[in-house]
Order: sequence, then C-alpha cells, then structure tokens
Amino acid sequence: MGLGKWLMGAFGWAMFGPIGGIIAFLIGSGLENTHVFVSGSSTGDGSFNSYSGTEQRNSFMISLLVLSAAVMKADGKVMRSELDYVKKFLRDNFGEEGAANALNVLKELLQKDYELSEVCIQIRQFTNISQRLQLFHYLAGIAKADGVVSNAELDVLKRISQFMGISDADADSVLGMFGTSIEDAYKVLEITPEATDDEVRKAYRKMAMKHHPDKVESLGEDVRKAAEEKFNKIHEAYDQIKKERGIQ
Repeated sequence: MGLGKWLMGAFGWAMFGPIGGIIAFLIGSGLENTHVFVSGSSTGDGSFNSYSGTEQRNSFMISLLVLSAAVMKADGKVMRSELDYVKKFLRDNFGEEGAANALNVLKELLQKDYELSEVCIQIRQFTNISQRLQLFHYLAGIAKADGVVSNAELDVLKRISQFMGISDADADSVLGMFGTSIEDAYKVLEITPEATDDEVRKAYRKMAMKHHPDKVESLGEDVRKAAEEKFNKIHEAYDQIKKERGIQ
C-alpha cells in the first residue's frame, strides 16, 4: 500500500482532531495533490464510529509516523540507525515505492512541532490497548535502534505511554523486550525475581494472552506479523527465566 492510497482514501478517525490537522499540513506541503475525503458516522458528540478495517489501519499507520518523528527527534538528532529501522519497517509494509513516499512524510513531520499529548489522547480514544501496545513496541524499537535509549528518548516514550493510557508496568514490559538480561526478562513478564515458580507460569500465560498477535489482526496481516515479534519476546523471556531457575 503506497502513501497515495492513504491521502486519496478515507483515513477514518485520523482525519479529525490534532492528527487531522497534521494531515492537512502534509497535504498543504504539496506531498499529495489530491482531494481527501472521510467516511464514518457521527455519534453527535464529535466522535466517530463505524470505521472499516482499512480506515482503522490507515489511521494507525499515519499515527505511527507522527509518533515516530517525536521519538526520533527527542534527543535533538536523527540517528542513521533509527532511520534504517524505520526504512526497513516501511519497506516490509509498503514496498519500495510506498516506503519512499512515507519517508517524505516523515521528513516533513521531523520539521513540524505539534502537541504530543493531544495526538496521543486522540489515538487512545480510537484504538484498543492491544493496538496501542503494538504501536508502543515499534516506537521503543526506534529508540533502541542505536543500542542505547537516551534519557530524552526514554522521557518521550514514557510521556507517550502515559498519554495513551498504557500502564507503567506495560511500558516497562515492552521496553524490557529490547534487553537481554535476566532483569529484563522479569520486566517483560511484569513480575519480580521474588515471584514463585507458579507465579512465573501464570505471568507468562497472562502476558501471552495480552500480546497475542490475533488481537491486532484487524490492522492487517503485516501488522499482525510485527506483533509476532513482540509475542516471541515474551516466550523468550519465559524460557530465560525457566533456564535460570531450572524450571522444566
């Protein structure tokens, strides 16, 4: 799916609120010379429902780009490793042409200031927790792309998680997925080293259910595949703890 299909089609909930203003900015920047239209039914209170799977996906992906820019410029510089991470994700999802178009959007977003809290609150309103956790996992991957998450990047990630209604435990769990230590493994399962073996097993089952790829399948097969990476990290953390404890 190329970027043109985003701006030519119905974005769903992203066409409103602060993200809608950012899309209008992108169109005004001349990235796409096309008419944008919206579908959806008003509930009468300013919110919208009845968005199709395509509209949900398109809204999710433009939100991903907006928040990617916020993380990438958090420490005042855009690292080559971060850009490579984003490029790979875009190529895997949109192909070469779509990735090139999306990178043009990202370039514009890196030059624009916007209120992060308002963007995140809009995302929180129209996505479920599984979708937000998948989005946060991707953002954590950007920050970790150069091997180290700076204090500035961590601060932005924490703000994003709070504004999107992700608990501190869930945020730390996702961040732990990018570590390799036994301490990181316990964070992934949201338990402490003092947990009993039975509590470890229960925690694994709970986290496996929470992060199961099927929970984001409405966003498309490629997003579901990306969720499998996160799901596998939970299994790896469990295996690491079992090995350290000698659990069979």
